Amino acid sequence: MDSLNTLANSQVTHSHKSGIQTRPLNGFKFALPLLLVSVLSACSGEEPAKEEEKYAVPVETTTVIQGDVSSFYSTTATLEAPEEAKVVTRIAGLIEAIEVEEGDRVTKGQLLAVIDAKRQRYDLARSQAEVEIIEQELNRLKKMGNREFISADSMAKLEYKMQAAIAKRDLASLHVEESMVRSPIEGVVAIRFVKKGNMAKEFDELFYIVNQDELHGIVHLPEQQLQSLRLGQDAQVFANKHSQDTVHAKVLRISPIVDAQSGTFKVTLSVPNDDAKLKAGMFTRVELRYDTHNNVITVPYNAVVNQDNQFALYVIDGTNVNRREVSLGYREADTVEIISGIEPGEQIVIRGQQNLKDQSLVEVISSLDLASVEK
Repeated sequence: MDSLNTLANSQVTHSHKSGIQTRPLNGFKFALPLLLVSVLSACSGEEPAKEEEKYAVPVETTTVIQGDVSSFYSTTATLEAPEEAKVVTRIAGLIEAIEVEEGDRVTKGQLLAVIDAKRQRYDLARSQAEVEIIEQELNRLKKMGNREFISADSMAKLEYKMQAAIAKRDLASLHVEESMVRSPIEGVVAIRFVKKGNMAKEFDELFYIVNQDELHGIVHLPEQQLQSLRLGQDAQVFANKHSQDTVHAKVLRISPIVDAQSGTFKVTLSVPNDDAKLKAGMFTRVELRYDTHNNVITVPYNAVVNQDNQFALYVIDGTNVNRREVSLGYREADTVEIISGIEPGEQIVIRGQQNLKDQSLVEVISSLDLASVEK
């Protein structure tokens, strides 16, 4: 207060000495009371802080249950057809007819194409005639009454000649039969390489037929997994990484050797494909089932909170939550096994736990209401 009066007097004295008449500033009159109020307020001490208001965090919960959880090894596999055939022609000739098209299902022995076989039929007729001539000569000699005029050597040569003629006739008959191109397996025509009217050379590829009723999934696994596999072991095959539709496969073959360059070994899966959804050549996602824990405590994996590699769940305790550290076991899809830290029947938070801490106040609401709150 004394300093303020001194400041005011010094301003008046300075004005009189200068010979200039001055009028006190109105703003100073208003500032002085405000300054006094501030000083008094400071001297009286700070006001007590208001108590922080508590509010309930909306959460969704579920009940801890028991179930079965399996351990999987995830990898990729290439699908192959165990039965496939590249149908070639055994004779040269003009393609007279095409009996099937791509996508047609064929049976074993079904006619696929017809090749012009006029030359082969002429060879067959000539070979048949040679056989008949030799056969008549043999019959004539055998019916002769006087066998002294027939040498055993001549008779033997004629019989060998007869066998050679029959073989030549059978080969000509085979060439005629091969002009009718037939399917060697049951399956689907994947590719047709020729058209009607094309000239086919010997061993030209005409069709590619594949049987996809059962496929083989080829998997290459690290050698560390060799001890965990066995024949007949279950596996789940997914068409792609986004698909949830699974096909249950079995381990069909396990290679007994490890590739020295890659450090992997080959595993062949038997993949049923009755509905023909999978195709040969596809890359698929595979999960090999190693082991299953039965009747264990399970919770949704999204309920687990991971902080500094410490796993925890928030358990409902009246209107509050308790933070429980837990130990995890096997994980299968969206379900995880809890080894310790929680008991069946307890209520845990599965949505909204990111906003929680130990002893937080919560309000349990439905999933629809929680979705509207998050929006």
